[in-house]
Amino acid sequence: MKNVITVFVFFLAISVAQGQDYLDILKYSYNKATLGNIDEANEDETDVSNTNIEAYFPFPVSGTTTIIGGFTYENTRLGLQFNDDDRTNLIMTRLNFGIKQEHGNRWSGTYVVLPKFASDFAENLGDRDFQIGGLALLEKRYSSSYSLKFGTYVSSEEFGTTLTPLVGLWYKSDNDKFYINATLPIRTDINYSLTDKLSVGANILTSVKAYNLTQDNADQYVQEESIRFGLFGAYGFLDNTLIVRGKVGFDTTDYGLYNTGDTIGVQVLTFQVNGDDRNRLNSEFDSSLFFGIDLIFRGDL
Repeated sequence: MKNVITVFVFFLAISVAQGQDYLDILKYSYNKATLGNIDEANEDETDVSNTNIEAYFPFPVSGTTTIIGGFTYENTRLGLQFNDDDRTNLIMTRLNFGIKQEHGNRWSGTYVVLPKFASDFAENLGDRDFQIGGLALLEKRYSSSYSLKFGTYVSSEEFGTTLTPLVGLWYKSDNDKFYINATLPIRTDINYSLTDKLSVGANILTSVKAYNLTQDNADQYVQEESIRFGLFGAYGFLDNTLIVRGKVGFDTTDYGLYNTGDTIGVQVLTFQVNGDDRNRLNSEFDSSLFFGIDLIFRGDL
């Protein structure tokens, strides 16, 4: 079922993808949902809270080269066995370091290394908590309001290696009221300005990642496969440098629990190249509505 949803979102987003002329320098997001057990005979459920903080710092070093720095912090708190008396923190801290290079003829490339720690942070960090990824994204700018993007994201994870092909489109209407900024299947933002300060829109966020569990010598890991589709209303403060968004949407995130060493090799999107014969230790999570808020500090490019 989740594979079907992923394919649907991927191709739906391609049909409406778009680009950007701003930079979200600092973003704080909080989302909350109650996810149940996909087994209809089991009515267990757990509250899931997700906090995400992202910061980006571009440093131009020449007319054609910009150094990209930043970090990401994410904390998801839930009951992995649908037991809110036994809740787990899934924490990721990641550095984002790379360059954006103008190649000429309206082509540019963004190349980023993404080392991270991902675990419950219950014990001292070790080798299994560390993972590393990389992103390469080429962009062809056709006009001041339209560009296309192509690339790949690769990451080592506790379950193996994840490989994600990327495609995107940036578009802004002539009257500046409508824009789409998409790097698919990772994220898509669609926004329409009702006034200079008030806007409405939709976004899609996806991720596939793993967390090492260390509490009580668990010797286990969690594989998260997340798709969140949200509708939002946003209001801009301080000449639209501070954006406040209220969100409601649909969360299909699944948190699979596995023994350490039970791996699958290479995974493309959510498809396992050599199949998946792992022994899952918890039930699959069902989808649910979620509610959230974003605080965004934004600057023009």
